[in-house]
Amino acid sequence: MVTQAIIPLAGLGTRLLPLSSVIPKELLPINGKPNLEYIMDECIEAGIKQFIFVVPKNRPSIKKYFFNDNFYKKILKKKKNDKRLKNVFKRLKKLQKMIKFVYQNKPEGTGHAVLQCKKYLKGTHFLMLLADDLIVKKNCSKEMISLHRKTKGSVIATRKVERRTVSRWGILGFKNKTKNSFLIKEVIEKPKLSEAPSNYAIIGRYILPRKILSVLKMQGRGKGGEIHITDAIKTLVKKDEKFYGNIFKGKYIDCGTLDGFIKSGLTISKYL
Repeated sequence: MVTQAIIPLAGLGTRLLPLSSVIPKELLPINGKPNLEYIMDECIEAGIKQFIFVVPKNRPSIKKYFFNDNFYKKILKKKKNDKRLKNVFKRLKKLQKMIKFVYQNKPEGTGHAVLQCKKYLKGTHFLMLLADDLIVKKNCSKEMISLHRKTKGSVIATRKVERRTVSRWGILGFKNKTKNSFLIKEVIEKPKLSEAPSNYAIIGRYILPRKILSVLKMQGRGKGGEIHITDAIKTLVKKDEKFYGNIFKGKYIDCGTLDGFIKSGLTISKYL
């Protein structure tokens, strides 16, 4: 059963500058609510019981956002009848019980982030989500967990992209395609159009096996000197580990760019 979710939060957010120079990109508000909370709500609805946030030690704002009890207590002493503030504080207290923090002092890749979580991981599989990627209208994590239960395999969220854009994405080769899923046979990071096995791209949702930790531990650093989760997935796929693509039904929003972030409020208000 998948009950834990890792969310890497140590990225610099350079695509969202200058906004992210003051506020971590994951806390930037979309319709009055941080991006990160949309992702947490998706996970909680899907049955996740614990979040492991991977953060840098020199960026305390994410921890402070969730664990700022004295501030709320002080304000609520003055505004005892403010129902909205009471509900906000009540929600944060509930989320506090679900959050663990581990530290990645500089961005060293998603694979490195997962390795930092080793001591907290239980069970055979866990969920990992990238905070740049919002999926609304339908619960992608719930769909993925359902597919995992059915197949007992690992799962990657995927969607069709325009063929001319495949060089911007991690692309999946597959077989045994159905309406909503397929068995992954190949993973190629940002291929040339002529080398792309399909136009189904990886989106930032993964159900991964615990055994990926041993692969990551032995894995060398890849592009940019980082340890990438996709390289470890490639290794496991080549060893015939079962990975399935979940063709999710929701609306995808890339909140990691300034243009995407600006549009996200309008998109979310349409579907939520």
